[in-house]
Amino acid sequence: FTIAETGRILPIFTTRPDTIHGVTFMAIAPEHPLVALLVSGTDREADVTAFVQRQLMTSASERADDTTAKEGVFTGFHVRNPYNGETSPLWVTNYVLMDYGTGVVMAVPAHDQRDFEFARQYDLPIKVVIQNDDHSLDASTMAEAYVDDGTIVNSASFNGLTNREAIGAMTQHAHDNGFGDCTV
Repeated sequence: FTIAETGRILPIFTTRPDTIHGVTFMAIAPEHPLVALLVSGTDREADVTAFVQRQLMTSASERADDTTAKEGVFTGFHVRNPYNGETSPLWVTNYVLMDYGTGVVMAVPAHDQRDFEFARQYDLPIKVVIQNDDHSLDASTMAEAYVDDGTIVNSASFNGLTNREAIGAMTQHAHDNGFGDCTV
């Protein structure tokens, strides 16, 4: 991903490339060094700094607990998805931790429960990209994230693949186009 306003690369690590077309926001850890750099001198600086300071007084285990309410603040910046060119808002959230991956998470509310709860809390879009093969999912009526296997939809040339097939195909696409790769 890149930050749309600056062109700066924002690397992420995901175990779910099959959901990448469903990104509707990005979430960054409060302690990520890029947060202060991005908002310095902007009209979002005071709000973001206050939120970060509050989060730094909360333990990582409490922030990561599934029962902790999901909170965040918009940075004023957007990220561009390398797969489809769509831009999504970049939020600092309490549930992303700096020691997980790169400290930045691609948020896919339709297919991740934490992202789902956050999106509902802040009225952010939810985009289904893995369709339940037993009954059709409608983002506007979903009561929780759909985290099971299914068929890829709303994902351009990957539509129709199973999500398991799409993991390899989408990873290969990132590799072939020079913006991602696979690692274990």
